[in-house]
Amino acid sequence: MRLVIAEDNALLREGLVLLLQSAGHDVAGVASTGPEILPQLLEHRPDAAVLDVRMPPGFRDEGLRAALAARESLPDLPVLVLSQYVEETYAAELLGGGARGVGYLLKDRVGRVDEFLDALERVASGGTALDPEVVTELLSRRRQGSPLDSLTAREREVLQLMAEGHDNATIAKSLVITERSVHKHIGNVFTKLDLPPTEGGHRRVRAVLAYLNG
Repeated sequence: MRLVIAEDNALLREGLVLLLQSAGHDVAGVASTGPEILPQLLEHRPDAAVLDVRMPPGFRDEGLRAALAARESLPDLPVLVLSQYVEETYAAELLGGGARGVGYLLKDRVGRVDEFLDALERVASGGTALDPEVVTELLSRRRQGSPLDSLTAREREVLQLMAEGHDNATIAKSLVITERSVHKHIGNVFTKLDLPPTEGGHRRVRAVLAYLNG
């Protein structure tokens, strides 16, 4: 896939380029400062973008703001945020509005290369890949009276693992239940969140977004 990378740390940026190229991807553009990000995305129109959050010159939220700006012109652009920080407000906005293809991983918690590459593939395919700490931060904002309140404790556990990007087999292993039980819980979640079968494969992503924005 064609990618654009935004990372101000030169060693990490070059390491990402080499890693992604060795995995068979085409790094079409790189950005080392906030103002470079949007022009790179609009010029190359990549299959996905890998962005840091805090970039020069302000080292605040340049990466996320650039991603939000890019999605106004490229609404289906998959974005994988790779950061040391959880920028709660902008992360919630990035995940809002029915967005698909969103990931948010914390650099210090990415333990294996294959996990990172798998997360990137999921995001590029329209799915989600969220660090559990990011999920926890976003859930702290959840309003009362949400349809999510109707979910059982187990259904919420299943949905949280879905938000982290896990498939049914991994969810079953994590919760020590059968895949059949996972499938049943997910079906209950879809029903309670009013996500009809006509949504097809998008129901899983929409359920995750409802969970994070509810």
